[in-house]
Amino acid sequence: MTELLERTITKLRDLSGDRQDAIAMIILEELEDEIKWDISFERSQDMLAKLAGEAMSEYRAGKTQDLFLGKL
Repeated sequence: MTELLERTITKLRDLSGDRQDAIAMIILEELEDEIKWDISFERSQDMLAKLAGEAMSEYRAGKTQDLFLGKL
C-alpha cells in the first residue's frame, strides 16, 4: 500500500461510520468505472484500428481537410 493511501485511511478512521461508508462508496464506484473503461477499451481496439486505417487511407487519397481550431 502506498504512503498516501495509508495516510488517507488513517484520516478516514477518525470519521463517523456514515462518512466512512459514503467515502467508501465513492471509491468503489470509481474503481468499478475504471474496470468498465478498461474493458470497453479492450473490446474496441479492433474497431479503433480499423477506423484509424480508414482515416489514413482518406488522408493519403487527399479526401481530408486541415482542421483550423479558430474556425470551430
